[in-house]
Amino acid sequence: MTADTYEIYAVRYAHHHRLARESFLAADPHDDSPMPLDYFVWAIVGENRTLILDTGFDEAMAKKRKREFLRAPRDGLLAIGVDPATVGDVIISHMHYDHAGNRDLFPNATYHLQDREMAFCTGRCMCHPQLRRSFEEDDVSAMVGRLFAGRVQFHDGTGEIAPGITVHHVGGHTDGLQVMRRRRIAFYANFEQMRAYATVYNVGDMLEGFATVKRLASSPAHVIPGHDPLVLRRYAAPKAELEGIAVRLDVEPRP
Repeated sequence: MTADTYEIYAVRYAHHHRLARESFLAADPHDDSPMPLDYFVWAIVGENRTLILDTGFDEAMAKKRKREFLRAPRDGLLAIGVDPATVGDVIISHMHYDHAGNRDLFPNATYHLQDREMAFCTGRCMCHPQLRRSFEEDDVSAMVGRLFAGRVQFHDGTGEIAPGITVHHVGGHTDGLQVMRRRRIAFYANFEQMRAYATVYNVGDMLEGFATVKRLASSPAHVIPGHDPLVLRRYAAPKAELEGIAVRLDVEPRP
């Protein structure tokens, strides 16, 4: 491994049974086919630094939100050799509870966030229950605390986190949603079929965001959605004992 190459891992920590009609905007109300969600944190492991994309939620939040909690994200990261205390950079795709929890897990990291996302989750949009239902007050307050501790770096659109690793604003799901490029989207079906996810702030921005992701990716096979159980099927575990827990994403997907 050289200074500008990285191993990339998806680490699964929770699961939720859901139907297809609950996952898409304007879905067929009679579509009872299963479309479960997996919950991941993502580790980008280099020779000299490790970055994390999203921080997940803990067991207490799983109980509150009625999600199946499989393991603490900390345990999953340790299983692939990542000590959260040594992580220097955490990228937050957006501030929903399942992406911005575990508030004390990365005590030494700088957090990377879009300007628009911080304005979104602390501004007038949070006056509306439909928009704030996927946010947690404590997660937002924790980000404000990091800000005043000098541990937040904001990005306006495109920003470089490390050589070869960039973030890009796409919006839609939340106003400040960003994707990370090495060289999210909940399901493969979202961008493959251009179908908006049910939790949405701006439908037009979401669909345009899917098109942006396609342009940024080397190929459709290199787009990794944030909640799709197919990620664990399309990619291999780094070792047998991690089957069902973590997969490595910087290799070619399974045929």
